Amino acid sequence: MSDPVGEKIESLGDWRGALLARIRRTINDAAPGVVEEIKWRKASNPLGVPTWSQNGIVCTGESYKDKVKLTFMRGRDLKDAQGLFNVPADGVRRAIDFKEADALDEAALAALVSEAAALNLAGGKPG
Repeated sequence: MSDPVGEKIESLGDWRGALLARIRRTINDAAPGVVEEIKWRKASNPLGVPTWSQNGIVCTGESYKDKVKLTFMRGRDLKDAQGLFNVPADGVRRAIDFKEADALDEAALAALVSEAAALNLAGGKPG
């Protein structure tokens, strides 16, 4: 069986892949019903963008040369009690940029993912 998210992670071959693998495990543990898929395949990014959904997109995991960006589609509606968001809001979306030297607080990320999944499951339009 194919694992397109795993293929994307393996293709990175450096610290970004290792970090995205840890993020993936954290997301799947925090939101057991989440669905993983790849979206937005294009010529410049043929392996696409890992996406986690549960009654709508919870978050996406993009990789750049110098960072891994985790974007929450309804980030503006999340409390973010641990202050993980470090990218200015873009409408309703908010993101976390992880650089190579950054530590991953898996417990705080799990809480944020759980909150985002619960918000999606509760329905309603983004505020």
